[in-house]
Amino acid sequence: MKAVLYPGSFDPVTNGHLDVIKRACRLFDKVIVGVAVNAEKSPLFTTEERLEMLKSVCRNIGNVEILSFKGLLLNAVTEFNAAAVIRGLRAVSDFEYEFQMALMNRELNSECETIFMMPSPEYSFTSSRLMKEIARCGGDISAFIPPVVVEALKRKLNRQTP
Repeated sequence: MKAVLYPGSFDPVTNGHLDVIKRACRLFDKVIVGVAVNAEKSPLFTTEERLEMLKSVCRNIGNVEILSFKGLLLNAVTEFNAAAVIRGLRAVSDFEYEFQMALMNRELNSECETIFMMPSPEYSFTSSRLMKEIARCGGDISAFIPPVVVEALKRKLNRQTP
């Protein structure tokens, strides 16, 4: 069974993330969506909330497993027995960072392959950061993130406003 790891913060998960997950599911026996726990970042949603949102929006996709990991991505690749890492590339600006990361991962572990997937055109500009910014300003993000995530984001942001 060939498994692939799709790592990210998913803070929150967007339709662009789901697009990559669904398309990766057609290529691999199992797609492990790995929620990265990074002590240096301050995500809006807790790790548990991000895991639950992903489980909710992926519940009808049969070959997806939702997990979290800490530390080096390479350790998660080994721990989850993944054959490769999937990374989404939305724009040229993503490429430089992702290219450097892929090369470093391969330098640290020559068997770590990275597969880049371009999003479908309608998601090429969608990012979690942008969705949070638009939502904070009262904009409509319902076309870009799943309904359950829209509601979670509204609840979270309403709690943060004075």
